Amino acid sequence: MKKATDEMKAELVKIATAGEPSAADFKKILTDLEQAASTLAAAGGDSKVAAALKPFGAEAAKAAAAADPATAADNPVFLKAGQDITALCKAAGVSVTL
Repeated sequence: MKKATDEMKAELVKIATAGEPSAADFKKILTDLEQAASTLAAAGGDSKVAAALKPFGAEAAKAAAAADPATAADNPVFLKAGQDITALCKAAGVSVTL
């Protein structure tokens, strides 16, 4: 998950330095994040982190499909899902911030 979040942050910085991010830019980032979360959830078996990645990936997919992905991603359910993963990863000794 750390690799996926690092890649997402690097992509956001790249887009932001190129000008105003478009809906397509946010859609790509959220789609990539959903794919990473889904892949990791499938590989994680019955772990708590794998279970937490499923709703996070679902929220990322839902936001990516919206007309305004950036606004759609700014919601309490998505934010809580990210906080849950961050806390679980921290407990496992992995530093991730979603």
